[in-house]
Amino acid sequence: MSTPASFANWKLFWKRWGIGLSIAAVVLAVIFYFYARSPRVTEAVLASTLRQSVPLVLGALCGLLGERAAVINIGIEGQMLMAAYVGFMVNVRTGNLLFAVLMGVLTGAVLGALLAFMSVTLKIDQIIGGTVINILAIGLTGYFYQVGLSAQGKLNPIPLGPLAKIPLIGPVLFDNPPITYASIVLVFVVHYVLFHTPWGLRTRAVGEHPRAADTLGINVYLVRYVNVIVGGALAGLAGAYLSLEAVGSFERNMTNGRGFVALAVMIFGKWTPFGAWGAALLFGFATAMQTQLQFAGKLHIPHQFIGMLPYLLTIVVLAGFVGRARPPAADGIPYEKEG
Repeated sequence: MSTPASFANWKLFWKRWGIGLSIAAVVLAVIFYFYARSPRVTEAVLASTLRQSVPLVLGALCGLLGERAAVINIGIEGQMLMAAYVGFMVNVRTGNLLFAVLMGVLTGAVLGALLAFMSVTLKIDQIIGGTVINILAIGLTGYFYQVGLSAQGKLNPIPLGPLAKIPLIGPVLFDNPPITYASIVLVFVVHYVLFHTPWGLRTRAVGEHPRAADTLGINVYLVRYVNVIVGGALAGLAGAYLSLEAVGSFERNMTNGRGFVALAVMIFGKWTPFGAWGAALLFGFATAMQTQLQFAGKLHIPHQFIGMLPYLLTIVVLAGFVGRARPPAADGIPYEKEG
């Protein structure tokens, strides 16, 4: 016989995880259905899901690090776009992929420092600061972009030995290019840093109650600067992924709204790395499915409607979860030190 306490625990569990588990169950059912009909197509869809999720989860980690320290980052789109352009141009000029990726990461970090300067030091509205970065990135990349340039190669998949030969799982998880592997590792690293280290405790304290954190001797400004800069570096890695791993070239506005979708992923994941990763995989699955449906040609409806699937999912998630998800208490509020 269940007790009121156990019923309350189940109710709390369902409130926290019920919707996510329901969505996961539906996605798994769809995967197994398609796998029974066509294993090769299922492998292709799952591999595409992981690839499509990479820039989203990296962008979500960028926003998560900033907002856990109470700095809203609307400029993820611009950071990704500028990093994609710089990484591509460095690759064109030098042919060194590793150096190009590092320059893309550095570009994201520099734009993160710019956002931190505007938000933490100048204390301007953080939404406006992020919008400035987006406009700056679109303007600069559009002005300096040259048609006809081609990259000197792109990052190729690195099979992880026998693991890559495991049916279904192997080609999806263990036969990927380096930035895809890095994105998975970074989810675990960011989770560990945020929830199992003193720095993570200070970050969460600054995001929830900066005045109390300052009283305890925590440098609020330093914590915010470091988190926003590191987050910018992750957004830069996402941009490098787009131009140096996913496509191998650059086009104007090639981020195509992924920075904004990453914010939805962060909210859906309730400002946690694993939650953001799960949400990114969901969005990646929607994108992979709409691509597969377009190529299959079995649905006799305009392809524009099929292409709307990931963005409709974004709207549904924002409409359904923004009111329920609780951001850090001091999110978006500039801190003024007393005395």
